[in-house]
Amino acid sequence: MCGHGPGGHHGRCDCRGARMEGFLQPCLLLLLYEKPTHGYELMESMNRLGLWEGVPDAGAVYRHLRRLEEEGLVRSHWSTGGPGPARRRYEITPEGIDYLHDWAVTIRRNKAALDTFLRRYEAIFGQDKDMEKGN
Repeated sequence: MCGHGPGGHHGRCDCRGARMEGFLQPCLLLLLYEKPTHGYELMESMNRLGLWEGVPDAGAVYRHLRRLEEEGLVRSHWSTGGPGPARRRYEITPEGIDYLHDWAVTIRRNKAALDTFLRRYEAIFGQDKDMEKGN
């Protein structure tokens, strides 16, 4: 799954960061549903979701925001209020809300598949196998 082979680099699979970029879209849409905001504030909020180690890559976040806007799922406008330079403020569109709902269905399906995998893994190796390796 991580593309590093069965053992990953140095015997460890570091998939969390590598695969999370594909999960940026639903996270951005969810956060924008909760509160229209600026890109930097989105990155801080994403960090609080607990899905990334540290702040997500700013370039990736802005690429996804641009793509979501091109697809009509997000809209933005320049905000000149407040101190400092003008900043682009993003908000989710009705089409973006529909797309967010679709993501939720996909995530539930993937979660069920991952739960099945973990049950089988734990039946073979036990629940504490990852703790033995110091993970």
